[in-house]
Amino acid sequence: MHVAQQLLESGTSIGANAEEAQEGQTKPDYIAKMAISRKESRETLYWLRLTVACGLATHDQVKWEIEETEQLRRMIRAAIITAQSSPSRGEPPGLSP
Repeated sequence: MHVAQQLLESGTSIGANAEEAQEGQTKPDYIAKMAISRKESRETLYWLRLTVACGLATHDQVKWEIEETEQLRRMIRAAIITAQSSPSRGEPPGLSP
């Protein structure tokens, strides 16, 4: 099933990119990887909504997944905003450029 494969790929990409962001070499690298994770969460929501629209699942069957994905997207967005507004990315005081 194409929809199932797309859902699996986008859904697992959220965590993979967020995990990779944790080892970002620079703040822009961290933000870029988290932005990819945010985009993948939006794509995952799309595929979840499509499963309902196509009759592959009912809203009740994917309600938990939709809610969790929306919560992840909000958390990722908050992490990006925090990173963008902070002068450094976790470096000890005095070491940031």
